[in-house]
Parts: sequence; structure tokens; C-alpha cells
Amino acid sequence: MNLLWLESAIPVSTMAAWVTREGRTTYHASLSTLARLHILPTSATKLALNPTFKSSLRQAITGGGSSGSFGVPAPYDEINPGPSIETLDSYALERWETILYYMVSSGNGQYPTKPSDAVLYLLKRSGLMTSVRGAALQITSSGFQFLLHPPHEQLWELLLQYLHLTEERQMDLVDVLGFLLMLSTMELGREYSTDGLSPTQKAMLEDLRDYGLLWQRSATSQRFSPTRLATTLTASSNPLPTSSSASADSQSQGFIVLETNYRVYAYTDNPLQIAVLNLFVTMKSRFPNLVIGAVTRESVKKALANGITADQIISYLTAHAHPQMRRYKPLLPVTVQDQIRLWELEKNRVKSQEGYLYTAFASQADYEYVLNYAKQLDVVIWESPTRRCFFGSLEGHSNIRGFIERRTAGIA
Repeated sequence: MNLLWLESAIPVSTMAAWVTREGRTTYHASLSTLARLHILPTSATKLALNPTFKSSLRQAITGGGSSGSFGVPAPYDEINPGPSIETLDSYALERWETILYYMVSSGNGQYPTKPSDAVLYLLKRSGLMTSVRGAALQITSSGFQFLLHPPHEQLWELLLQYLHLTEERQMDLVDVLGFLLMLSTMELGREYSTDGLSPTQKAMLEDLRDYGLLWQRSATSQRFSPTRLATTLTASSNPLPTSSSASADSQSQGFIVLETNYRVYAYTDNPLQIAVLNLFVTMKSRFPNLVIGAVTRESVKKALANGITADQIISYLTAHAHPQMRRYKPLLPVTVQDQIRLWELEKNRVKSQEGYLYTAFASQADYEYVLNYAKQLDVVIWESPTRRCFFGSLEGHSNIRGFIERRTAGIA
């Protein structure tokens, strides 16, 4: 940044004098990286930024030139004024929670609204949801881990997956990244014009509306307003408003009480939080600001069948534990943690695999001869010498059957 605003080159010795002893390793590594990117010359005497890079970065930071680094504000329309900040917050929250609520409720079909097909494709492509043999999409283990992350990490995880689709959709990656960074510098509650946007960026408007990053009066409108999800992309502040989301304190401080008898008390009326709990908790009662349930063998087995692991269940309960529970160590009852892990071990104790059972051999010699051939192919899953039989994988059946037929024909 110092070099960015200097008009002339600076001696290397002068720049090195600004660096502390502890930072010298990082300093030299940075110089090497900038030199490989051709941002800095490889000169050993003076340092100066590449003129083209310097000019472009200055314009990007100050908003100068015709590039519209911070967007092009639309003129105020008295007849149709833009949306208020409250409207934008409500819109962003509704769109974002629609995605999350669908993820946790899609298995039973109990979701009020369904995200767009583009969002569903992204959820499936990213591995957050899956469909088996054409059935309805269901949340995966990665999807449940996604729900454990704070909203800011969730948003960037989806956007990174969106970037992976740019080549498949023949979109310009530079334009996509530039538009996302432009959104992060815009002012919340202000309308912007689409006039300066490239064809790729105009195509992104529909996608980003589905995620709740921007608001448009209609699909053909020449104006758009970024929501808080967009303006906080490169900030550390909360991207989602908490005023309209039930139990704001419960999200930051925790709302779950877990007892040693496996009973769960969740002090929330947020439908999304209740839906997440319903993935691994058997619900018993529901009150205006409280739901009561229990962690049971059946509820945990249902979660395990959906790809959710025992550690993920325990992590969720720990992350959202009520402040009163945080006074105890360990935070969660050890008996409950151990039992959840035991239920997972019980599920993993037996594994199924398709294949063929080879039995009824005429003699021990025949059995051993065919078994050794199957072992050479590395297709033996299980064997029993006393019963003179073995179980082979599906892939090796044709080879073993052909081997047996050739041996039988040779004997005959």
C-alpha cells in the first residue's frame, strides 16, 4: 500500500528499514510472490509497482475512472422509491432461511417454500444434498456440517461452489468475482443501475436474487439493491439480521439443554432450528417458545441413515448449548455422548456388499483350487474352509464362473 501511492521507485534498503526483525521472513516471501506475479520488478536496488497494476488498483480503491468499481447509483425515483433497509433485511432472511429450511426438511417434504431449480442444482452439485435413484433430495453429512457453520461461512461456501460452475456455464470468472466484490462495497438501502454491468454480471442477477444477495422490483428491472448478505461479504459483521429471526440471543448464546436422561429442552420458536433438531431428536411437546424432545436410538439411527455422524450431532449440541450448561465440565453429559457414539458403532458393525456365494464343491481340492484363483484376482470377501465355501465380489463373478466352467470341462 505504501508503494501504491508513491510516484517514484524506493530503494530496497529504505523499504527493508520499515520491516521488523520478526517480519523479515514474511516480507521476503511477499516480495518473491509479487515478483512472480510481475507486480514488482526483480530489481535488487529499487522497488516500484507495475504501472498498469498501480493505475488499476488506484481506480478500484478510489472508484475513479469508468470501471464503476463501487457500482453506478441509480437516480432517485419519487414515484417508485427503493426498498427500505427493513424490507431488504426481511427479504434476505426469507430467501436464505428458505434454502436452509429446505435442506433440513426435504426428506419429509415438510417445507413451506421450495428454492429455485438453480439453487437445488447447486446444493446437489456441491454435495450438500443428494438424491438416490431419482428420489427427493436429502441432506448429506457435508450438508449437516454446513448447518453447523455461522452464516458468513455458509454464504461463502455456497459462493465458492457457485464459482466452480462458471466454466460449465461459460461465464467469465473475472466478471463474476468482480461483481461479487463490487456488491461488497455497495451501500445498504441504495439502488444501483444495471447499465454498467457486463452480460455475465447481468446473468448473475437472477442467481443472486435466489440466494437473497440482491433485490429487484422485477426480473426485467434496470435497478437492483444489495442486501446485507452482499454488503457484508468482505466484512466481519453478521450478514443476517437477527431482529426478525426468532430468539436472536439463542443463536449467539445457545438454546439447548440436554439432560442425562436424554431429554432435550430447546428454548426457541425458530422453525429452522426446530427442523434441524428434528433430524436427530424425537419431538414430544411444543410450546410458544420451547420444544421438548429426546435423543433416542431410533432418532439417532434415522440421522445416521441420512449421513449425519455421531460427532456432528455432538458438535451441534455443544455449539448451541444453553449458557446454563456452559457452567458444567464436560459441557454435555458423558453418558449421552457415549451412547450416541455406541449407536453409531452399532450401525457400522454390519456392512452389506453385493456378490456371489460359491459352495457345494465336489472336493476340498476343487474348493482350494478355485479359492486360490479368486484370491489372485483379489475378489474374495469372506471364506470358510470348514464349510468349504467363500463369498466373492460382484466384479469377479464372471471370471470365477468362467474358471470353474473351464476346469469342469477339462475334467470331463
